[in-house]
Amino acid sequence: MIEVAFKGERKEIYNNPQQFPFMVGDYVVVEAEKGQDLGIVNQLGAMLKRKNIQGDFRNVIRKATPKDLEVFKEKQRKEFEAFKTCRQRISDHNLDMKLVDVEIQFDGNKITFYFTSDKRVDFRELVKSLAAIYKVRIELRQIGVRDEAKRIGGYGSCGRKLCCTTFIKEFAPITTQSAKEQNMPLNPQKLSGLCGRLLCCLMYEREFYLEQSKKYPELERTYQTPKGVGKVIKADLFGETVTLAFSETKFETFSIEEFTKFEHVEGAQKLVEEDDDELGSNDKTDFTL
Repeated sequence: MIEVAFKGERKEIYNNPQQFPFMVGDYVVVEAEKGQDLGIVNQLGAMLKRKNIQGDFRNVIRKATPKDLEVFKEKQRKEFEAFKTCRQRISDHNLDMKLVDVEIQFDGNKITFYFTSDKRVDFRELVKSLAAIYKVRIELRQIGVRDEAKRIGGYGSCGRKLCCTTFIKEFAPITTQSAKEQNMPLNPQKLSGLCGRLLCCLMYEREFYLEQSKKYPELERTYQTPKGVGKVIKADLFGETVTLAFSETKFETFSIEEFTKFEHVEGAQKLVEEDDDELGSNDKTDFTL
């Protein structure tokens, strides 16, 4: 078996019954729905077997020839023209939809138009209009903003390619609760990806944070220590430390092993920032925990 990648990061598995000696990056012609398609070998061998994928797959037809590649380049030019044509027809029919991408099957028997919209769109007249122009099977597929980002591609704030274009198969639901559990600031600009939705990577370390947080105290709780009563202001799950505030200017960090020996103190405690000897009477500040 081999994994083949197509336009828009679409990936599918194919059987290789004739055992063609493919390498990653080779162009290959494969069976498609009522025709043929051309893609690039994305994975094969041991890496693909590790995925343990089961099911019925279509077959590889042949390794792409120079003539196939010429047809493929011409297809890309036609996709660009089809995009402009469809966008004009959308405007003519006054439809509330945004055209994202166009994909023409290698043999030219089908053209798929991908679009986004905030609501359902009656595009029957648009399909008729496009079918009259191209005289092939026309398919309009409504996708979400995350699928749009996946098809277009790009790089995240981390500097790496978008996760949805590399390894994410299905989009899992993500909520701001994931950010709260990881003590992240609820800043929409920092928590949103190129698609405008919450970052997929918020889910990657969620289980780790949930498991580790069981060992740490809640913020704002007070504890009796050898140095007095302190309030928890920070818990560092990676450094395995807890920081307590004893006044507005006095802080101390303890290892989690040290902290487990401290006793929780119920109720608010009033602490004095400095001794009277070090501060004047007007400089004395109370810090309530």
